[in-house]
Amino acid sequence: MSNFTVQHSLADLGAPFSVPCNPTPVAAPQWLAFNSELAAELCLPQQYCHSDDGLAVFSGNALPDWAAPRAHAYAGHQFGHFVPQLGDGRALLLAEVLSADNQRFDIQLKGAGQTPFSRRGDGRAPLGPVLREYLVSEAMHALGVPTTRALAAVLTGDWVQRETAEPGAVLTRVAASHIRIGSFQYIAAHGDAAQLKTFADYVIARHYPACANEANPYLALLAAVVAAQAKLVAKWMSLGFIHGVMNTDNMSIAGETIDYGPCAFMDSFNPAQVYSFIDSQGRYAWGNQPRIASWNLARFAETLLPLLTEQPEQAVELATEVLQGFNGQNEAEFLHLMAAKIGIVNSTNTDEVLIRDLLNLMSANKADFSQSFRLLSQSVTDSNAGATKLFADQQGWQNWATLWQQRLDAQGIALSTVQQQMDSTNPAVIPRNHLIADAIALATEQADLSLFNRLHKALSTPFTLTDANADFALPPTAAQCIANTFCGT
Repeated sequence: MSNFTVQHSLADLGAPFSVPCNPTPVAAPQWLAFNSELAAELCLPQQYCHSDDGLAVFSGNALPDWAAPRAHAYAGHQFGHFVPQLGDGRALLLAEVLSADNQRFDIQLKGAGQTPFSRRGDGRAPLGPVLREYLVSEAMHALGVPTTRALAAVLTGDWVQRETAEPGAVLTRVAASHIRIGSFQYIAAHGDAAQLKTFADYVIARHYPACANEANPYLALLAAVVAAQAKLVAKWMSLGFIHGVMNTDNMSIAGETIDYGPCAFMDSFNPAQVYSFIDSQGRYAWGNQPRIASWNLARFAETLLPLLTEQPEQAVELATEVLQGFNGQNEAEFLHLMAAKIGIVNSTNTDEVLIRDLLNLMSANKADFSQSFRLLSQSVTDSNAGATKLFADQQGWQNWATLWQQRLDAQGIALSTVQQQMDSTNPAVIPRNHLIADAIALATEQADLSLFNRLHKALSTPFTLTDANADFALPPTAAQCIANTFCGT
């Protein structure tokens, strides 16, 4: 217990930043999953690791002496429409802990019952979305994407009413923090400049301490968040990941992927692909994600304007200059990541055409995104191997492959080394929609976690293809394709 260091810095800020609230007990908790690796990183006492004590804590049925549960307050633009009060309607922050390497993390229960921000909701989470977030967030971590993580998943023994009655569950989520752009919007909407400064100073101290030493710490904070989001969204794009609902309340100040609702990894490549069943206009499509991130960051900048300078017009000019840097940073990071996916070590601007032409070819041929890049390493020395089978337009493929192979030869790097690098960059296994849906169906309808456990194990080593996970590397058949996912609120 001596290594388990607990703090409550957000709770110490008091209202209006968060409000105390206890979880609602559940009927008959049962373990679904426990992340022993993450528990060790957090120095979680052994008494809570896949034990009866842990089951009680991570279901919300018991509060240990180190917990001080709070519901965090935030607002947000949802599909472009501002809602001045959202907040944790089904989540409670238990504590902040310091990991073995002295990094601070939130431990939060998601699906723990009603809070002051529930807005007539039940505060619960169905089993399906809990298993989805567990699988996808841990897969993202294994892929090297900044993300919230899953510490535990517990079946509650209660039923949750959505379109039908579904088994209830609680996810224990770990994050650098759960502070969002919407957190700042909530404070700004209250119009209290002193509270805004207090909160901004807190975020700087917690996430970007170097900003405190800058001439304008709040402008530096804006620049730091812009840079973090530019890299994060580029990483999503390079993996074919679609967040699904990039509302301002779903964008983390810490630059982590948060709130895995109607998210998905693309199968056939389509820049206009969406996965949220309510996103009829394609606002959050794969190809729109940089634009939406930039728009969200502008909303963040608006909250900081009173802190940048006392001159409103100058504040807008300062913020605008920082915001204008997003596109360049995002595009540079995307180029770097995509170049690595096709085996280019030191990318240049001229490689943009090669990458764009490949994406256009993939889109026109409806080629599977992840499989295309994974098989590409087999085509390094032979354009008639590997990825070639994914393209009906063989002439288009051969034309592109010839230019690509010439580019690889010009690097002067052994092609075997290029192939190894590509296989360590392009995942063989991703959390495909149909696999997740099958795992959820088995768990929900038959209380069978075997597919969930197999998939979770395979996703922990996404760049390694084995006989045991070879079936997970295959794209879905036409009958298996899933067009929409749901958030479960």
